Amino acid sequence: MNRRDFCIRSATAAAGALLGQTALSPAARAADLVWLSTQLRPIEEASKVRQVILKGAPVQPVYVVDEPAPFTVRLEAELKTNHHTTSLIGALHGELQPLAPIGGLAPLDDLAARLKDRGIPDKLMALGRFGTAHQLYIPWMQATYFMAANRKALPYLPAGADINALTYDQLGHWAANIAAKTGRRMLGFPAGPKGLMHRFFEGFLYPSYTGGVVTPFRSPEAAAMWEKFAAMWKSVNPNSTNYNFMQEPLLTGDVWIGFDHVARLLDALTHMPDQFVTFPAPAGPKGRAYMPVIAGLAIPTGAPDPKGAAALIEYLTQPATQITTAREVGFFPVVNAKLPADLSPGLKLAVSAINATQSAHDALPSLLPLGLGAKGGEFDKVFLDTFQLIVLRGGKPAAVLDRQAAVLRKLMVEAAAPCWAPDAPSTGACPVL
Repeated sequence: MNRRDFCIRSATAAAGALLGQTALSPAARAADLVWLSTQLRPIEEASKVRQVILKGAPVQPVYVVDEPAPFTVRLEAELKTNHHTTSLIGALHGELQPLAPIGGLAPLDDLAARLKDRGIPDKLMALGRFGTAHQLYIPWMQATYFMAANRKALPYLPAGADINALTYDQLGHWAANIAAKTGRRMLGFPAGPKGLMHRFFEGFLYPSYTGGVVTPFRSPEAAAMWEKFAAMWKSVNPNSTNYNFMQEPLLTGDVWIGFDHVARLLDALTHMPDQFVTFPAPAGPKGRAYMPVIAGLAIPTGAPDPKGAAALIEYLTQPATQITTAREVGFFPVVNAKLPADLSPGLKLAVSAINATQSAHDALPSLLPLGLGAKGGEFDKVFLDTFQLIVLRGGKPAAVLDRQAAVLRKLMVEAAAPCWAPDAPSTGACPVL
């Protein structure tokens, strides 16, 4: 089926829901279990879902893909009209969240209890409750960010440092040791024009030092954090402001230690697996913050076949299925899965880092920004501008944070975006104190 056919199918499905019609799509019959997903939408990935991942499933669903915006509209329409065609949904945490307060997601407490032996980390399961007493989605698959290092860097680790339990102070000392002994600044960050440096600030550095992202933006803890990071930057490769994907400078040897999204490290790990080690991002005073990109599986309220949907969730969270998903589409397990011997060494390195990150005793999930709509880019710019003003231009942290906090406060009010984890829940716009 080509992309045009998929677009037609999605549009037909959404229109059917909005109009209260009975037909989901030309291929779906009333008796079919429909799985609607915002993930794995490209034709190649969708084909792998149908032909490989679902090959041994106890129920063979009609797998329908849709963009996030019509996905939400369609499910809200099904709920409002009480005309339900979808039994299982798969989407990112932030795409499922709007359905929770309107009662669009069925409680999955019994299913969650049955899946307890899968080893899904408690903190990931907690995300699926959206602050309620009920499990509203089951984590399905994930991607995230972590660090990779050339083995040449290992002799320069600070004495007593555990690479899987580093602090930011130790990372700074490590980079400084390399610079002092080799004369080269070998720590790198994706701070180029198309890099993901903003996610490092939003999901890792800020919550590790302040316990939040928005509310403590201009806190004394944040000012101290920026001072430390500016000092660390003296050991960072100056070409970092040009790096968009860290796998490239890692492969060339321009940097020995790098941070990035798994998809932007995977080439290096795949091409030279024996040359690299992977490990979680460091911890700060408030914990080892990390940004999970979590996709979840949920059963919409009023689903025609909730029993079949639950059986599919059980199947999709089996360790073997999770490994197949990683192998076929590059999303990684949320369960405790023993890696098979024939899994590629690069994928093993990625899975190892993700497992070590989410199972760390001090792990602190920091979600992707929620509720910002078209202002998401402006939100990212606040953090990137703060970085430039303090770290690259030498501005005083407290003064810069005061100015930037005013910009962030106005943005949050205009977007009417409530707080997301790890910031404390808010009524109305997330406050900037």
